[in-house]
Amino acid sequence: MNDTVDYNAQLRSDVKKLGNILGEILVHHGGIELFNKVEAIRELTKSLRKEYSEKTYTELKDIISTLEPPTRQQVIRAFAIYFHLINIAEQNHRIRRRRQYQLKDEGGQPFSLENVVSKVKELKLSNEVLQQVLNDLSIELIITAHPTEATKRTVLEIQKRISTILQKLDNPLVTKKERRNYEESLFNEVTALWQTDELRHRKPKVLDEVRNGLYYFDQTLFDTLPSIHQELEFQLQENIPEHEWEVPNFLHFGSWIGGDRDGNPNVTPEITWETLQMQRSLVLKKYDESINELMKRFSHSTERTHVSDELIASVEQEEPKYLMEDEKWPIESEFYRRKFAVIIKRLNEVGKSDLGYESSAELLKDLIQIMESAENHQPDHKKLKTIRKLIRQVQLFGFHLATLDIRNHSGEHEAAVSELLKAVNITANYSELSEEKKLDILRRVLSDPRPLLLLEEGYSKETLAILNVFKLIKKAHNEFGKRSIEVYLISMTQSASDLLEVLLLAKEAGIYRLFSDGRIESDLHVAPLLETIDDLIAGPSILKSLFGMDVYRNHLNKRGNHQEIMLGYSDGSKDGGTLTANWKLFKAQQEIHNMAREFNIRLKFFHGRGGSLGRGGGSLNTSILSQPVETLGDGVKITEQGEVLSSRYLLEDIAYRNLEQAASALFEACSKVASFNDSAYLRKKEWEIAMEEISKHALEKYQSLVFGDKDFLTYFNQATPLKEIGALNIGSRPMSRKNSQRFEDLRAIPWVFAWTQSRQMIPAWYASGTGLESFLKLKESNLELLQTMYKHWPFFKSTINNLQMALMKADMATAKEYLSLVEDPAMANRIFENISNEYYRTKKVLLQISGNEELLAHTPNIQESVHRRNPYVDPLNFLQVDLIKKLRETENPSDELVTEVLLTINGVAAGLVNTG
Repeated sequence: MNDTVDYNAQLRSDVKKLGNILGEILVHHGGIELFNKVEAIRELTKSLRKEYSEKTYTELKDIISTLEPPTRQQVIRAFAIYFHLINIAEQNHRIRRRRQYQLKDEGGQPFSLENVVSKVKELKLSNEVLQQVLNDLSIELIITAHPTEATKRTVLEIQKRISTILQKLDNPLVTKKERRNYEESLFNEVTALWQTDELRHRKPKVLDEVRNGLYYFDQTLFDTLPSIHQELEFQLQENIPEHEWEVPNFLHFGSWIGGDRDGNPNVTPEITWETLQMQRSLVLKKYDESINELMKRFSHSTERTHVSDELIASVEQEEPKYLMEDEKWPIESEFYRRKFAVIIKRLNEVGKSDLGYESSAELLKDLIQIMESAENHQPDHKKLKTIRKLIRQVQLFGFHLATLDIRNHSGEHEAAVSELLKAVNITANYSELSEEKKLDILRRVLSDPRPLLLLEEGYSKETLAILNVFKLIKKAHNEFGKRSIEVYLISMTQSASDLLEVLLLAKEAGIYRLFSDGRIESDLHVAPLLETIDDLIAGPSILKSLFGMDVYRNHLNKRGNHQEIMLGYSDGSKDGGTLTANWKLFKAQQEIHNMAREFNIRLKFFHGRGGSLGRGGGSLNTSILSQPVETLGDGVKITEQGEVLSSRYLLEDIAYRNLEQAASALFEACSKVASFNDSAYLRKKEWEIAMEEISKHALEKYQSLVFGDKDFLTYFNQATPLKEIGALNIGSRPMSRKNSQRFEDLRAIPWVFAWTQSRQMIPAWYASGTGLESFLKLKESNLELLQTMYKHWPFFKSTINNLQMALMKADMATAKEYLSLVEDPAMANRIFENISNEYYRTKKVLLQISGNEELLAHTPNIQESVHRRNPYVDPLNFLQVDLIKKLRETENPSDELVTEVLLTINGVAAGLVNTG
């Protein structure tokens, strides 16, 4: 028996153990009748999966349609909770597999730091070049409050406790008594999960979402981020010892929660300010805990060892300045503890009095002073890891914890600027001017040190609201430091004037300053967000126009000639289909990168990926490797959205593994770029030509359905639970911009969520089969070409593998059930036939290209996971259709019926490990 089979046997054992506990709980709470009902449904759906039978199908539908409250709700919850338990078991199995790798002496797990340093060493780069690669590494992960986390925080905490118990049961040294206690605790936690209300009864407020985001910093990220840096430094020193390696702080987390105003009227300047205060409070609490722990360890006495003169002098100078007599450390010879007492007092006074640190740089200086003094009396190769970890944490998190991005819609800036310009008689109709005339006015105003804003009277409340955002940014820089808010993102960027308008508003708040002697200061990055297919195509020319303007180049010069550009995966996919959108994103990066090099400007691409495949989802390492590799040296920024946060960062071991994979992928890719002078190896021109052709046909196919079929929007609204998702209370933002019913205003998240629930999953794969098949038909040798691209081009491989995953999670037999929700059966059948034919066309061509006999055969663990789940998702889909039909036919549905529908939505989301 090989290792893989053995590992999966342990996983199956965990799933069985948790399933048995759930079965026991069902009997206790609902009687043997409930247990038998759940088992009957489970067996019938499993049987249908193995071999379709009309008799079995009819029997299953009869059981489901005859379920009555309260049994019906209990059946739904039984399947939904089973998925939560499977998810925990699989997460625990990932931790187990990682530990198994670590116990072997075989070069480490793929994409581990140990493994990547071994690979990079083989490239034989000089130490100087490799150090430069390290210096240029940059990964920024941005947590967002996009409404796709369907699981309540309380439920997540129960899941975390269950996972901890499973890990303890893995310990081979556990005693019989300990095992008995752990198994009792496990039963009690699964019982608590069953007895917990998994639905939110009100929409979360923005500050609720802020607290949810801060939970991950508190539980895992504060400790995991420095550990990644320390481990990389250790592996480099261990494997390439002839150089003293310095790993910079290349891995950061930021946030949108409390700063993303686009379409969310609940994010006000007051909320943003409170967010920044909450972030600072948490990071100061974490420092306080760490320093109190260090204080216990640094018991060194000058009676036994030497302490630096500099540190002694600082203690004697600072104690009378900062501490009352009863606050001083009582033992005079313990200078480190005396110093820590001063540090703790100053930390506690941050933001409260003049005794507090003005900046994290002052705290950093004190900690380095202690470290240098203490390490003077250590062997050279023995470093004090605990205080070094805290120093790294202060460098990473400062007093702001996470940089908060501000985002707003370009239309709001234009309206505010239009009003400002009208008030000072520069132009009465700015919004109606041509782009050329707008740019002429904006350049002129930005070259004039005088402000436009003299009084705040007479402006609309919308303009005052925008001005208040920029005033808040200025105030935040003064209170929390300039790292607290570094980037202002402009959604729906369509022209160069969109960026200059933001610069003008920044000028009015003193964030961008032009002095009379010609000096300039600029404290904010202005970043376009390119979302639609048209925006992606126009992006290079927009930025080229900006880079050619003196006024914008002066701003960039003060920002280190650094330009951030955000790429939206969701709206492009919604407009043009996933395959075309991904190719246009790839091309836009190439073109903008090449153009920026001509201007000597460094770029950072910010990838607005969602958790689901239809919104650019996938593992961090494959997301990084699928970008144009020549762009990676400028740094990578990626959103971490919704359910991705809990799946990646709830457990410390999983958080470490995800961040390790991301760091390893970027380090290896950038090292490879540094080892080759000729970029031709990156990809071949014929591959790009092939993608262009494939994309063209895929776009035509996608748009012929989504925009060309007059009944499509009706089909979408009726054949998915779109309307019902709005009641799920999973986010503070409205489902559509402007509360409109138009397709253009529907947010990409509910678009994807609804298709996922109905198992059609159109955003994640539709039209790809037509695009690929059309290319194959051009000539016989094209199959071999696509197979070569799959083997050697990470972008194409990632695209094909994501399509395979999408088809595995989609299910046409289950999707067909949703047709009964459509009022016009002929229209429903016509559109579904189109979707179904495209599904099988796509499946056929994916298997040809990948060489797999089955979808995902190259990743048996993932394939088995999907197979394990599918028979249990099906009953929830059947129940969902039945209940939605009842709900839509009832004028005043009961709360119980609404709850049952929402529970099926939660359950399917847990089963597919995806919402939006």
